[in-house]
Formats: sequence, structure tokens, C-alpha cells
Amino acid sequence: MSVGMTTIDKLPHSPDRPAGAVSPNMAAIARRQRWQDVLFHRGTQAFSLLVLAALIGILVSLFMSAWPTFKTFGLKFLWTVEWDVVNEEFGAAISIVGTLLSAGIALLIAVPLAFGIALFLTENCPTWLRRPLGTAIELLAAVPSIIYGMFGLFVFAPIFADFIQTPLQQVLGGMPLVGWLFGGAVNGMGILAAGIVLAFMILPYIAAVMRDVFEIVPPILRESAYGLGCTTWEVVRKVVLPYPHKGVIGGVMLGLGRALGETMAVTFVIGNANRMPTSLFSPGTSIASVLANEFGEAADLHLTTLFALGFLLFVITFVVLALAKLMIIRAERAKGT
Repeated sequence: MSVGMTTIDKLPHSPDRPAGAVSPNMAAIARRQRWQDVLFHRGTQAFSLLVLAALIGILVSLFMSAWPTFKTFGLKFLWTVEWDVVNEEFGAAISIVGTLLSAGIALLIAVPLAFGIALFLTENCPTWLRRPLGTAIELLAAVPSIIYGMFGLFVFAPIFADFIQTPLQQVLGGMPLVGWLFGGAVNGMGILAAGIVLAFMILPYIAAVMRDVFEIVPPILRESAYGLGCTTWEVVRKVVLPYPHKGVIGGVMLGLGRALGETMAVTFVIGNANRMPTSLFSPGTSIASVLANEFGEAADLHLTTLFALGFLLFVITFVVLALAKLMIIRAERAKGT
């Protein structure tokens, strides 16, 4: 039998047609399959291009709406701290700093917690508890952000002021070098409070992704490491964590992207003060909270400035994701060498 023989060639030949001829029915089936492949390919390509077109459309529309602000203030808009609606003097520095600080604090808190949760679920958790605990963590991701904001304002803020802010200010407020970090009013709101609430918001996303990527590590690698006498920590550090490092970085960046763009939870607890924060307890603002608070009553240059802030938030998120991609590429190259 010939190696290159096709399915059509294997069919029995009719005595009414010469050998090697294809029946009209089989030719129609082949044409239909080719058209199905073409339509499937073009359809999936169109879906991909639609997403790209939507992304470019959002970017272009934001930039066009924000152009009067960029034309008026130029690049100094990025580092100006003035925000005067009456005199139409605007700067994005306060909002950018508040956004980056709150998201950075959230990552510092959420990543270690998510790492511990994912390791417990994949390495040490009893079988009967693994599914309920994993489901509970995933359900936290479905809680609306406004619920986190209400919880932060009415429940977390009073507890935070009485049992965390006050002791920290009494113990560390007078210390040199770090004392300035814990100054300011003790009212349960501010940059640190917003970061903590954000941490609990992004924790389910990072933990769920880390759990999934840890589970794809081949069991034979774990068993081999344990067979060589490695402890659980050594298995985690030398086997579990290096194997799916791309997924870990992706989960962290997913949480960071969510933290950068979060609106309602931050708006409730950050303090909404248009001034540069001087400590972790100082009230501040973020790009998303400024948009939520002022968009309804903005007009003229004020409105275009809010579009400019939205454009900057888009760019910041894009830069963060691009840096994550570069980190993954560099890690792959280092691993290959």
C-alpha cells in the first residue's frame, strides 16, 4: 500500500469510472470541507481583529477627546500637582502617584498571601478541604467592588483606625527616617487603607491563577524531589515555583492590572483629597476615583482633562503589561542559557 494514499484513494472504485477518478459526491464533500476550513479561519481571524480594532478605537477616541488638555498643558501635565477647577489649572501627578502607591501596596500584601494560599491548596491541604476552600476563594472574585468599598468604609476603616493606625503612629511615628510614613490624621482612610482593601480584592485572582499553574507541575518532579530527601520548602522553591514561572508572573500582572483600574472600592476609602500624600495615612486620590467623582459635573477643559487621565491610565496599564511580557521573555532566555 502506498504511504501517500488518501482516504479517497482507498475507496472502492466503481466499475463505471476509471481507476483513480473521484466521484462527484466525494468532490462535493471535499469542496464543502475546504470552504468550512476557509470560513473557520476567516471567522476566527475576524474575531481577533475585532478585539484589536476595539483596542485601537478606545485608544484613539481617548486621545482625541484628551487632545485639548495635552495641547493646553503639554508634557508638564504629567508632573503638575495643581488641580484647580475654578481657574482651570490641572495636573495629573497627584492622581498618578495615588494610583501607583495604592496598587503597589496592594501587590506587596496580596502576592505573599496568594502564594501561601496556592501552596497550601496544592501541597498541604487535606483532600476534603481542597475543593470547598478553592471554591470560596473563587467566589471572592465575584464580589462586586462596591461591596468591598462599603465594607472598607463602614467596617474596616473604624477597626483600622483604632487597632492599626493608632498603635503604629504611637510606636513608629516618632522614629527617625520612618516616622514620617505614619504621620497624619487617624481616621481609617488614606493611601494605606486603600491599598489593603485593594489587596483583598485582587487576592482571589492571583491565588486562583497561582493554584492552577502549580497544579500543572508534573507529579513525577515532586515525587523525585521528595525521594531525594528534599523538604517541602525545597520542593516548592526549586521545583514547583521555577516550573510555571510564566503563569506566576501572569497572575501577578493580572492582579496589578485590576488594582490600577479599580474605582469604587478605592473611592470609598482613599480619602479623595487632591493633594500629594505625605504619609501612608494621608488621604489621596487615584485616577479612577477622580473620574468617578468629577465626571458627572465636568465641562469644557475640565472634561477633556478627565479624558486625559483616562488615557494615562490606559497607557500605564499597557506599560505594566508590556513590562510583564519582557520579564517573561528575559526569564525564558535566562532559562535557555
